[in-house]
Amino acid sequence: MGPLLAVLLLALLLFGIGFAVKILWWVAVVVLVVWLLGFLVRPGSGSGRGRWYRW
Repeated sequence: MGPLLAVLLLALLLFGIGFAVKILWWVAVVVLVVWLLGFLVRPGSGSGRGRWYRW
């Protein structure tokens, strides 16, 4: 019974890690798209640096 519970717990842990990694990949893709849009979006007025972010 103990090894069965250990395998079940390991499977649940790996499933949770896989789900978290998949969510992190989507977050990374969204951040990359926003970062790339920062090069395309030019403010109409302002400092004249041509970037909508400060850094």
